[in-house]
Order: sequence, then C-alpha cells, then structure tokens
Amino acid sequence: MTGVMGEILEHYGQTVTLRSRDGEKSVRAFIQPAAARDETVPGEQTPIGWIDERLWRYTGLEEVQPGDTVIWRGRSFRVRSSREHALSDEINHWWALLEPEWRAAE
Repeated sequence: MTGVMGEILEHYGQTVTLRSRDGEKSVRAFIQPAAARDETVPGEQTPIGWIDERLWRYTGLEEVQPGDTVIWRGRSFRVRSSREHALSDEINHWWALLEPEWRAAE
C-alpha cells in the first residue's frame, strides 16, 4: 500500500507516532482539524482560557483502530472511529476521526 498516496505522504505528510496494543511506531500521515459545517471552532471559554473542542482527522497508510493513540507535535489523540478507503480492490489509505486524549478520558 504505497504508490501515489505514499509519495504524497512522504513529501507533504507529517511525522506522527501511532500507539496501539501492538506497540509504537513512527509513520507519515496528515493530521488536520475536522471543521464544523458552519466553520466555527467548537469550544468553551473558561476562567483559565479557551478549551478547543474540535475533532481531528488522520489520513495515512497505516491502519488505526478505535482506542489507538496518535501523537503529533506533543499532543495525544485517541482514535474515535476509522475506516479504510479503497481504489478498486486495493486499500489506498486509512481515515480516522480523532479526539484530544484529555477529552476521550472524560
């Protein structure tokens, strides 16, 4: 599962750490905030500052499963849901919805 998507990730992707029950490994992926339909940033103002409640999106070649952890730029995210995307009969990449790990623990 490399091809064009692998080349794109190698050139433009970000280095992330995937932590699952099988261990930990460093991979290339895209991590992006998942925008709300109205393009607002969901969150809450507290006495100690703004709490960003956005969900995030993982796009990469490595399979991730609900409960796995994705670490990017010092932030930890828990995989909420995931699925593969295929072209023809071959899996092209994986997509996952992530939530900040502090939020997942609530």
